[in-house]
Amino acid sequence: MLTVNAYGATSATEPLVPMTVDRREVGPHDVLIEIKYTGICHSDIHHARSDWKQETYPLVPGHEIAGIVTEVGSEVTRHAVGDRVGVGCMVDSCRECANCRKGKEQYCLKGNTLTYADVDAGGTPTQGGYATHIVVTEDFVLRIPDGIALDAAAPLLCAGITTYAPLLRWGAGPGKKVAVVGLGGLGHMAVKLAHAMGAEVTVLSQSLRKKDDGLRLGADQYHATSDPATFEQLADSFDIIVNTVSAKIDLDAYLSLLATDGVLANVGAPSEPVSLNVFSLLGGERTLAGSLIGGIRKTQEMLDFCAEHGIGSEIEVIPAEKINEAYERVLASDVRYRFVIDIATLS
Repeated sequence: MLTVNAYGATSATEPLVPMTVDRREVGPHDVLIEIKYTGICHSDIHHARSDWKQETYPLVPGHEIAGIVTEVGSEVTRHAVGDRVGVGCMVDSCRECANCRKGKEQYCLKGNTLTYADVDAGGTPTQGGYATHIVVTEDFVLRIPDGIALDAAAPLLCAGITTYAPLLRWGAGPGKKVAVVGLGGLGHMAVKLAHAMGAEVTVLSQSLRKKDDGLRLGADQYHATSDPATFEQLADSFDIIVNTVSAKIDLDAYLSLLATDGVLANVGAPSEPVSLNVFSLLGGERTLAGSLIGGIRKTQEMLDFCAEHGIGSEIEVIPAEKINEAYERVLASDVRYRFVIDIATLS
């Protein structure tokens, strides 16, 4: 066992605190990663506070991990000491079911193993990237191209693939009109990626407060959803809408913005149920869809695409001691656009 410094939650109601966690010995197919940077995802807050389910504590969040390989197992072929690598939301799956064979490990029919708040094949709780090191099987370690700085790359392991996957799945590209609902940690990546794919991009945000940022990141238009005229003006406009907000929205209103055959893809995860009138779908052969991160192959494809187009996340790097403050700022939408922890501050 390797004991490493970490930062985690001891309960759903207490602030996160310094702690230590044990990592397994490096097995034949394992990679030991010295973590350099870890992004803070809104999901981290939900898990730390047991918003979605009752968690087991202590819990170390973090699934946007970027670092350097420091040791490899005797049978590892994909990675070498010194490689720049990343780990996202998963660290294992069955590798055998129909979905895993398709490269969709996130939908593993036997259940994948999450990077944290889960239990690994040996029955040990998984602990995430708010820590100095992590041991992961080589098949779930991603290569970070040299063209992306490690700190800006970390959020790509969740926010990047979460938005890349639906844009790719529903054909964002030249001649397509894409709307992004919300300009936050996910939304700003959706704007960058859709723009790089060649689509015409519109941001739909509650206000025009971030308009300058949206246009700088690649949006062609920016509209406030608090203005009822927005929904009249943009009716029947978009081929793809990517909804990135983790809050309840008026699905019928947003579906009315789709052109015939358009799709509203949800990647945000609200904690309460949403409803809609089915006629909002019937009127134009519209599709209401969901998308959950992406498989390992697609995540590597996304990283390579980002390197090719010079895309990284817009980040604010913080020391570990400011994690609790960062959580409150995330909840207040006071970040542009992703907090990234400098893991050296845990050493």
